[in-house]
Amino acid sequence: MEWLLLKKLVIVVTGTPCVGKTSVARLLASKLNAVYVNLTELAVKNKLTIGTDEKRGGSLIVNEEGLKEAIGRIIYETGEQSIVIDGHYAASVVPKKLITHAFVLRRDPVELRGFMEKAGFSGNKLWENLASEILDVCLVDALNAYGKEGVCEIDATGKSVEEVVEDILAVLNGCKRCRVGVVDWLGKLESEGILEEYLRI
Repeated sequence: MEWLLLKKLVIVVTGTPCVGKTSVARLLASKLNAVYVNLTELAVKNKLTIGTDEKRGGSLIVNEEGLKEAIGRIIYETGEQSIVIDGHYAASVVPKKLITHAFVLRRDPVELRGFMEKAGFSGNKLWENLASEILDVCLVDALNAYGKEGVCEIDATGKSVEEVVEDILAVLNGCKRCRVGVVDWLGKLESEGILEEYLRI
């Protein structure tokens, strides 16, 4: 079973909410003829939610152990050679031994704020998620879960979904280097004099 797994391409697409994960992951899966897995949809479908976090705008709380098992089954049992997994908490539920690449999407907090407000984020939910992006939370989680060799950071600022997917495919094809440390939102916002406005948590 381990040998069969090694032949599969298992890609995690993660990042702060509203950074563009789902659109990118869906298109990437289509380009690779891969199985697409949205972690929240998988949790709901398999009744692997254990409540909601009212402090965070009613975000679903998932059964992490149950979700790990469900993902493992999908990866092992699918006949497809590629799987794309989409979710901002992927690093908590997709074990290192199951993945080949983790792409962390980043977006300038000024642009991201517009995306979040358009999606209905406000108050604490807005500022907490912006703080997560500014403080590299999803990147740090991915690095802790997968190690530097397995994590690629992609700056999606100002890019279309197609352009971001092309960047990812270039890494997968060996045409572009997998890197971390490509953005510094703290430094950028500070230099623009708007850090306090954005970092309210």
